[in-house]
Amino acid sequence: MTTVLTDPAAFRAACDEARRAGHRVGVVPTMGALHEGHLALVDEARRRAGFVVVTVFVNPLQFGPHEDFGRYPRTLEADVEGCRARGVDVVFAPPVDAMVPPGFTTSVEVTEITDPLEGAFRPGHFRGVTTIVAKLFNLVGPSVAVFGRKDLQQVMVITRMTEELGFPVEVVAHPTVRERDGLALSSRNRYLSADDRVRGLAIAQGLSAAHDAYVAGERGADALEALARAPIEAQFDAVDYVSVVDLHTLRPPAQADATLAVVVAARVGTTRLIDNLVLGRDTRPLA
Repeated sequence: MTTVLTDPAAFRAACDEARRAGHRVGVVPTMGALHEGHLALVDEARRRAGFVVVTVFVNPLQFGPHEDFGRYPRTLEADVEGCRARGVDVVFAPPVDAMVPPGFTTSVEVTEITDPLEGAFRPGHFRGVTTIVAKLFNLVGPSVAVFGRKDLQQVMVITRMTEELGFPVEVVAHPTVRERDGLALSSRNRYLSADDRVRGLAIAQGLSAAHDAYVAGERGADALEALARAPIEAQFDAVDYVSVVDLHTLRPPAQADATLAVVVAARVGTTRLIDNLVLGRDTRPLA
C-alpha cells in the first residue's frame, strides 16, 4: 500500500516511524514524470532499505527564467501508480509553497565543482538543486538516497554537499538506464517528435565512438572528444558541450592516468538532452 503525503511534517513523521520500526529508509528524489529509469532507482533503494519513499517535486529553484518549468510534465497520478507497482511505501508530493514558502531566502550552495559544464550554461541551477535536496534530506533523516548517474554532475554535487554538511545520508549513484536503441531515459524525452528522437540517438552514437576508441587504446582527450562530437554536431540543432573530462574534477584531465568521462549537453528541436559515459567503466550505449 503506497501512501501519498503532501505535508512535510507528516512525511518526516512517517520516516521517523519507519526507523523506530527497525527499517532503513531509502529515498529516491525526483521531479516526477516517472519512467523506467526512475523505477530502476526505486528497485535499487528497495535492495538497500526496508522502507522506500519517492519524492515528487518540480523544483522551481533549479529552473532558469527561460527554461521549461511551466511545461515540465506533471503526471502525479501515473507516478503514484508506478510507485505502487514497485512497492513504494510513501510518495511525498508537496505543493510548491510547502518547500519554497513566500519570502524564502535561504540557499545551500556547493562551489567549484558546480562551475563547469551545467554550471556554465545554467547559472544558479545547482544552487536550486542543493537547496531543495538539503531540505529533503533534513525531512527524511538518516537514509540511503539513490540518484541516476545520467545527471553525473548533479550526483557529484549532491555527494559533495552531503559529505561536507554531514548529512546522515548514503548517496548511491545508479548507472544510466537506456532504451534498447541507446537513448538515455529522461522525462524530457516525451517532448521529442519522432524525427527529433531519431536525431537524438546521435548522442549514443558519439559516446559509443569514444568508447570504442578508448577500448582500442586511445587516451587522448582531444581525439576522444572529436569522435564523440562529430555525430552530435551533425544531428543536433545546438551543442552546449561535448567534453572529455577528469571524472573527479569535471575539468580537462591534467594527469595521464585520470579516469575519463565524456559529458554531453545538446539541443534537438526544442529539447535539451544530457548524457555521459565513464570510459573504461560504463557499457557501450549502442548494443
